[in-house]
Amino acid sequence: MGFREHAARVRRILGIVLAALLLGGGAAVLVTGGDKDTDTATRTVRGVIGSEKAEFFADPQVVKALAAKGLTVVTETSGSWDMEELPLDGYDFAFPAAKGPADGLRAKARTRDRAATAPLRPFYSPLVVVAHSAAARVLAGNGLATLGPRGTSGTLRMGAYLAAARADRTWQQLKGSTGHAELSGTVFITSTDPLASSSGALYLAAASYVADGGRVAADSAAVARTAPLLRKLIQVQGAQQSGSDAPFRDFVSGAGNPLVLVYESQVAAQLLAGRPMGDLVVLYPDTTVNSDHTLVPLTENGRRLGELLSTDPELRGLVVRHGFRPQGAADEFSTATGAHTAYLDQTLTGIRQAPVPTVEVLHEMALRARDQGDTP
Repeated sequence: MGFREHAARVRRILGIVLAALLLGGGAAVLVTGGDKDTDTATRTVRGVIGSEKAEFFADPQVVKALAAKGLTVVTETSGSWDMEELPLDGYDFAFPAAKGPADGLRAKARTRDRAATAPLRPFYSPLVVVAHSAAARVLAGNGLATLGPRGTSGTLRMGAYLAAARADRTWQQLKGSTGHAELSGTVFITSTDPLASSSGALYLAAASYVADGGRVAADSAAVARTAPLLRKLIQVQGAQQSGSDAPFRDFVSGAGNPLVLVYESQVAAQLLAGRPMGDLVVLYPDTTVNSDHTLVPLTENGRRLGELLSTDPELRGLVVRHGFRPQGAADEFSTATGAHTAYLDQTLTGIRQAPVPTVEVLHEMALRARDQGDTP
């Protein structure tokens, strides 16, 4: 058989196969290339993720890089703690923003069918506070923050901030606030719902640690000692979002509160994409918590995804481009963000990491902060 006849025969066979698939409501994905990982159709991998990772998985370059490894990833977003309320049937992985909810998800999966294996932590991000420049200058002028020479980054003094929160300080009581109509009412940081979202719960963990003299809460008595203050931090905010993406977008658009708790990755991604920063100032709390984005594999395909995110050079590069810090590779983040040190503290020098309480204690802390737990 000649080349042309052979090619024509192959086209006829492919046409028949595709027609059959279309009539049956199916779809065919053909991936070409010599790599042993890319010469077969992709496998669909379904998962639930924190909203802060939605842009990463929607990035066409990420989609292409995963397809080259044989995976098509389909995701839906949820607050990290809310994931425990979801049925896990049909998911290949769950990807909350911290170890605590990941531990809960793993336990739930083990109880169901023992399909879960050890979680993977491909990247992490510190929690930071974004502020508009006027708010940052007022905080600095009143001893609640320090600013760097360019005024686009600095440090939030957590002890001083919590003292102001305890005293119900208002912006009007702070010197330098006159003439800034947007700075009015109680001084507070917008965070996410600690019962639904990891960043909101970790904010309470850091605040509790500072307020209790550098002690990590280990039991109900420890939770009770800081519960009144934590309740103030949460209840002054009113309604809270279940994910960190919306509050950050509101802040960037100029809406909402002048102080918002976000992941450093959200700021870094904004910088690396060349988007306008406006008057955004990044304040690193002098005591904060690193959020270990933790993938819980529920199937072998889910584990494959986690391993690729952890080890594949191309995907790790894309992880950094979206602002996350790869585990065990500080130099990759530093190299990529070298032009943006006016905003980012690459080495986290002088930033103290607060230990995170157990899942049970953290949940009790969140309940008490929302005034849904037992009161003394």
